[in-house]
Amino acid sequence: MGSGKFAYINNKPHDIRDGETILAFLRRHTGKDSVPTLCDAPNLDPYGACRVCSVDVALSPEGPAKAMASCHTPMQENYHIFPDSPRIQKLRKNIVELVLTDHPLDCLTCEVNGNCELQDVAAHVGIRKVRYPEGKNHLDRQKDLSHPYMTSDLSKCINCSRCVRACDEVQGQFVLSMAGRGFDSHIIKGLNTSFFESECVSCGACAQACPTSAISDIFESKSVAAAEKVRTVCTYCGVGCNLEVAVDADKVKSIQAPYDAEVNQGHTCLKGRFAFSFYDHPDRIRTPLIRRNGELVPATWDEAYDFIAEKLTTIKRENGPDFIAGISSARCTNEENYLMQKFIRAVIGTNNIDSCARVCHSPTALGMQRTFGTGAATNSIEDLKYTKCIMVIGANPTDAHPVTGAKLKQVAMKGIPSIVIDPRRTEMARYATHHLQLRPGTNVPLLQMMLYYIISEGLEDASFIASRTEGYEGFRQQILGLDIDKLEQTCGVPREQVRAAARTYATAEGAMSFHGLGVTEHSQGTLTVMLIADLAMVTGNIGRRGVGVNPLRGQNNVQGAADMGCQPHQGAGYLDVTKPEFHNLYEEFYHAKLPLHIGYKIPQMYEAALDNRLKAMWVMGEDLVQTDPNTNKVIAALEKLDLLVVQEIFFSETCKYATVVLPGASFLEKSGTFTNGERRIQRVNKVVEPLPGTKSDGQIVVDIMNRMGYAQADYDPDTLLQEISQIVPFFAGVKWNELGENGKQWPVKPDGSDTEILHIDSFKRGLGSFQFADYRESNETQLNGKDYPLILTTNRELEHYNCGTMTRRTRNADILTEDVLLIHPDDAAAHFIADGDMVCVESVRGKVDVKARVSDEVRPGVISTTFHFPEMTLNVVTSSEADSEALCPEYKVVAVRIRKSKGKFKQLAEVMG
Repeated sequence: MGSGKFAYINNKPHDIRDGETILAFLRRHTGKDSVPTLCDAPNLDPYGACRVCSVDVALSPEGPAKAMASCHTPMQENYHIFPDSPRIQKLRKNIVELVLTDHPLDCLTCEVNGNCELQDVAAHVGIRKVRYPEGKNHLDRQKDLSHPYMTSDLSKCINCSRCVRACDEVQGQFVLSMAGRGFDSHIIKGLNTSFFESECVSCGACAQACPTSAISDIFESKSVAAAEKVRTVCTYCGVGCNLEVAVDADKVKSIQAPYDAEVNQGHTCLKGRFAFSFYDHPDRIRTPLIRRNGELVPATWDEAYDFIAEKLTTIKRENGPDFIAGISSARCTNEENYLMQKFIRAVIGTNNIDSCARVCHSPTALGMQRTFGTGAATNSIEDLKYTKCIMVIGANPTDAHPVTGAKLKQVAMKGIPSIVIDPRRTEMARYATHHLQLRPGTNVPLLQMMLYYIISEGLEDASFIASRTEGYEGFRQQILGLDIDKLEQTCGVPREQVRAAARTYATAEGAMSFHGLGVTEHSQGTLTVMLIADLAMVTGNIGRRGVGVNPLRGQNNVQGAADMGCQPHQGAGYLDVTKPEFHNLYEEFYHAKLPLHIGYKIPQMYEAALDNRLKAMWVMGEDLVQTDPNTNKVIAALEKLDLLVVQEIFFSETCKYATVVLPGASFLEKSGTFTNGERRIQRVNKVVEPLPGTKSDGQIVVDIMNRMGYAQADYDPDTLLQEISQIVPFFAGVKWNELGENGKQWPVKPDGSDTEILHIDSFKRGLGSFQFADYRESNETQLNGKDYPLILTTNRELEHYNCGTMTRRTRNADILTEDVLLIHPDDAAAHFIADGDMVCVESVRGKVDVKARVSDEVRPGVISTTFHFPEMTLNVVTSSEADSEALCPEYKVVAVRIRKSKGKFKQLAEVMG
C-alpha cells in the first residue's frame, strides 16, 4: 500500500510503499531489469553480498551522495537516488571484472550460454574485456555427477551464496554452506561430501537460484532459454505447485518453478521439478485392450467403445442401472471428474459413483460439513505468515506435501510454537515445541484430553462460542465428564504433555491446524475431524488470518473430485441427491431421469460385487488392487464382475483384472483445472500432444456418453466450466479465461471475486455445531494382543507418490529403491532383527516380506511402512475396517506379528540353486 510519502529517482518524485527496499522501489518505477544484481533472487531475503546493485543516495538534489546496496537498504522519504551515476557505473564494472577474473571465460561452450545471469550483468555494466590478469581458478575441481538429478561445477561459482540461502530459507534443509576464508571460500555439501551422499532432498531450489551453472541439474534447465515455456500445475500432491515447462519439438526439456506463483513462489519438490519423464515412458499404454479368450489383446477405439456400450446396455437392461458403478480419479481434472459423475448419473442412471477421496479425506468432508457446513480448508497457506501457533495432526508434510511442509518447518524453526500429534517422530516432530507421540488409533482420546484442559482451565473463547456456535453447553458437560486417567492410559501420552500443548494452542493469538491421513484413515476418522473443528471453535480460531482448520489433501485434485460430485450421496456442488429439490434440479439440468437414493461407496461396491449385486465397474485413473486395503478381497470382487473398464496411462495391477483397458493421457497432455488443498482452482495447460493412440480421460468419457446415446460436446475445459458454473454454486464466477496464472479460491462469486478465508462472519450452516462422540476402540486394536502384538501403520516417502506408478518410471527410483519397514530398536532386538534384514509381517489376512530399517522414529510396539512398490503388496495385510460413517479405510491401524525372514526373493533364489 502507498504511504503518502515520496522519494526521487534522478530528481523526479515517486511514491514509496511501506517496507520496501530501494531495489524494490526502483524496479517498481523503472522496470525489473533497471538495476543489475547477482546475489539477489525473488524468493530470498536481501543479502547484500555482491554490491552490484549499489546506487548513489543523497538527502537532497545537490547534497553529497553515498553508494548503498539497494537490495537490503530500506527506502526513506525524500531520498534522492541516482541509479546510474558515472561513479556507480564504474563501481559496478569493477566489481564484475573482479568476479570474472576468477571465473572460467568459456561462455561459448557453457551449458547456460545465453541464459546466464553473470553474462547478462556483464553486458549490462558494459564489460567487453577484463582488464585484470587472467588467473587460474582456485576451484579447479571435477564436476559432481553423483546424484540422479543434481550436478555441480564449482569452478563456475561466484560465491553469491544464493544456493546456500535457497537451501536454508526456502527448503530449510541446510545442506549447502560456505567453507574456507577469503579467496579460499567455497561451497560445500553436507560435511564436504557429494550431492548424493549429502542430506539433499533434490528440490532443485539451489539450481534454480544459481546465477551461473555452478549448480545445475541433468536437464540443464537454464540451457533451454529458447524453448517454449508453458505454465501448468503439478500432478502430484494437493499443494498445487505451478510449473513452468520448457518444451521443444513436442518434448518436455525441463521444469522450473515460477517466482510469481502464489502457491509455491519459485519452489517445488523433486517430483514436481524432475519426475516428469514418465509421460513418454516406453511402458505407456498406447492402444485400447480387450480381453478375449482370457487374454488382453489390442483393439481399435471403435471396437473398444462398441464392446463397452453393448455390455453396459445389456447389464442395465437385464439387471438395472444400480448393477453398474464408476470410480473417478483425483489425478484427473475437475472437468474430467465432472464428466465421469455425469456419465454415471445421467447416462447409466445410478448414484454408484465414488472417487479415491473415499480412501483418504472423505472423513474430512463429512466431519467439517457437520461442524462448519463446508468440508474444505478454512484458510490459505498464505496465513502461515500471520499465525502464532501451528498444530500438525496425523501428517508428515515435509514428505507428503513438501512445499507446504517446507513452509511449516520454516515457521517452526523461527520460534513459532508448534504441536505435532503423530505416532512417528517425523521431521516436523523434531522441530516441534510439543510432540505428542500417541498410540495409533487414539486420536479421539488425545484430542478429548486437550479439550478437557482448555475448558476446565477457562481458556475457551466465550465470546466466539456465544455468538458463533450452538450446542456448546451439552458438549462442555460431556468433555468435563470424561475420565482423564482412562484417556491418558488409552493414548499413551502423559497428561502434562497434553495439557502443555493444549495451553499453547488455546493461548496463542492465532492458531492454525493441519491434518492429514493420520487423522482420516481411522475407524473414527470423521469423529476426529469433528474434534479438531471443536478445538478451533472453542478457542475462536476460525474466520480470520492465521487460524483455521486446514486438511492436507493427499493427491493433486482430491478437493476437486469431491467438488464435482464424485461421491454417491452428493452431486456436483455437494447437493444432496436424496432431497427432491436438488434431485429435480439435477434432472432438469442433465435432461435425464436420475435416481433418488444414495449409491454405493467404494467399499460397498466390493461387497455388492461379491454378493452379485454389481456386474460392471468403470475405473478412471485408479489402481484399486495396489492402493485399496485387503487386496485379496479387492481382487475377489473385481474377478466377480462381468465388465471391468480401466482408464490408465500404465498397465497397473488393476489392469490385470480388466475386461477393457483404455489408454488415457497424462497431465502434461491435457488442459483443465485442478483444485488444490486451499480451494484454489488453477489452470492445467496442455504442454505436449497426447501420445499416439491415447486420449484425454475427459474425451474418453465424452466418447462413450455419445456412443450410448447421450449428446455431449467434445472435451473442452472452457465450455465445461461454463456448464459447471451453472450447477456448482461456489463455481458461479469461474471462467477459463479469467483464472489467470494463479487461479481463484472458491467460492467464486458471479462477479469473479474469490475467497481466501471462509466463515469470517458466519458459518456455511449458520452457527458452528459442537459435536461429541465417545471413543470406540478399533476392531484391529482388539486383535492387538498375544497373537498380533504390534500395530502396523502406513506412511509415504518424499520420493514417491502413493503406489509409485509414475515416479517409479523416473530417476526418483534411483534415490529411493524399495519400501522398508521402520521398527524400533527394542522390537528389533526382541525378534533378533538387524538393520537390512528381511522381515515377515503377518496379519489375520495375509503376510508380506519387507526389509527392516531399525529406527527410533517409531515408538515400541509400532511399525510403519509404505506401499510405493507393487512387489511388496502391502495391502494384503491391511483390513477392511473403515471409518464408521465415511467408510474411509483404516490404513493406520493394523494388528500384526513379525518374524525374521529370508525374504521371498532370497528363498526363490535358494530353491533355484
